[in-house]
Amino acid sequence: MVSLLLIGSGAREVAIARKIKESSSSTLLYCVASTTNPQIKNLSELYFEQSPSEISSVLESIQNLAIDLAIIGPENPLEAGLVDALEKVGIPCVGPKKGVAKIETSKAFARNILDHCSPEMNPERKEFFSIDGVEDFLQHLNGEYVIKYDGLMGGKGVKISGEHLHSIEESLAYASSIVTGGGTFLIEEKFLGEEFSLMSFCDGTTCAHMPLVQDHKRAFDGDIGPNTGGMGTYSFANHSLPFLSEEDVLEAQQANERVALELYKQTGQRFRGILYGGFMLTKNGVKVIEYNARFGDPEAMNVLSILETDFLDICNAIVSGSIADLKISFKNEATVCKYAVPSGYPNNPNKNFGVVCDPHDSNLYLAAVQKTAGKIIATGSRTAAFVGINKEIGEAEKLAEEGICGVGGDLFHRKDIGTKKLINLRIKNMRTLLG
Repeated sequence: MVSLLLIGSGAREVAIARKIKESSSSTLLYCVASTTNPQIKNLSELYFEQSPSEISSVLESIQNLAIDLAIIGPENPLEAGLVDALEKVGIPCVGPKKGVAKIETSKAFARNILDHCSPEMNPERKEFFSIDGVEDFLQHLNGEYVIKYDGLMGGKGVKISGEHLHSIEESLAYASSIVTGGGTFLIEEKFLGEEFSLMSFCDGTTCAHMPLVQDHKRAFDGDIGPNTGGMGTYSFANHSLPFLSEEDVLEAQQANERVALELYKQTGQRFRGILYGGFMLTKNGVKVIEYNARFGDPEAMNVLSILETDFLDICNAIVSGSIADLKISFKNEATVCKYAVPSGYPNNPNKNFGVVCDPHDSNLYLAAVQKTAGKIIATGSRTAAFVGINKEIGEAEKLAEEGICGVGGDLFHRKDIGTKKLINLRIKNMRTLLG
C-alpha cells in the first residue's frame, strides 16, 4: 500500500487524484486543501481543510501519517517552501523546491535562466523597481510591450499594450499601482503569434514531454475581455497543434530540457516535478512567454485524461531521477476542456451560489467550490471544467460543449474553444505572420 499526499483542491488536483486512484498499485490518498472539493474528498482517506501554504500547520496535520510521496498541485505552496519542508522530514515530492520554483514565482529569474541557455527565446526587456525610466522604455518599444508583475498573480498580473493598456498613461498607472503595492515588474517586448503550452515530466536531468495544448486566457468568445486563469484548452490527437511544424515542437522541447539543466547549474537544486513552458510561435521562431513549475490548469485535464502510463510510476521516476528509464505514452485522442465560471468573472465574480452538477461524471472537474451542508457552492473563481475526448477535435468539442452546458448555476463559459472556426483563425493568423 502506497500512501500519497496531494496538495490542492482545484480541477487540476481532481485530475491528479483520479490518476492516482487508477494506478495498478494500491494507494491511500490524503489531501491538504484550502476548501473541500467533494470529488477529491470522495477519493481521499483523510482530507484536511487548511491553507497548504501554512507549512507548520501542514506538517502538524500529517505528522502521524506514514506518507511515501507528496504531489504539489498549485504554485503558492511551492513559493512558500512546502517541498523544502516535506523533504526535510523525509517525504519525497513531485514538485520543485523553493529555489528552483522561482522559474515561475519570479519572472526576472526565469528570464535570467533563459539568458544562459536559450537567449534567442527571450524578448528585449527591462526590470523596474520604480516608475523611473518607464516612460522612456515604453517609447523605445514603440508601443509594442507587455508589463508583467514579478510574482504570482494567478495569470492576471500581465497587461498587454493594445489589449489591456491603450495609452502610455494607462501603462504608467498600472506600473505605479504595482510599485505602490510594494511590487516590482518587467516591461518586455511584445511578441506577435500563437501561444502554446508544453509540459514536461522532469527529474532534474531528463524531461519526458506531454502533448501540446493551447490555452485561452481571455474571458469571452473571440478572445476579448480581461485575462483569466484560463477559460479552456484543446489538444490534437497527434499531440501537436495545427499551426506548428515538427521543428517548432522540437525547439520547445529542447528549451524545457535546457532550462532544467540550467536550473541545476545555477542553483545546485534539481527541478523534480512538472516543468511547464508557455511558448509563442512568431515570425522569428519560437519564443518563451513564461515558465511555470507545476501542471497547468486547465492543461492538466487535457493531458492526464489521455495518459496511458501508470501515473504513480511516473511520480516515482521523477523523485528517483529515472525518467529516462520509463516509456511514457498518451492516447492518440483529441481533447477539449471548457470552464464554467461565475457571472462577473474575473474582475467582479458572483460568489456563494449553488452549483448543480453530477460530481460522479468522470469528465467533470470541480474547481473553486466548497461543499457545505451537502451542497456544492461556487466560491468566486473558475467553478467547473468539462473535458470532451474523441479521435476528432470537432467531436471532442461537441462533447465538451454539451457537458459544460449541463452544469447549472450563475455561470458562463466560452463556446468557441476547440471549434473549427477558432482553430482555423489560429492557423490563418500564423500563415499571415509567416508570410
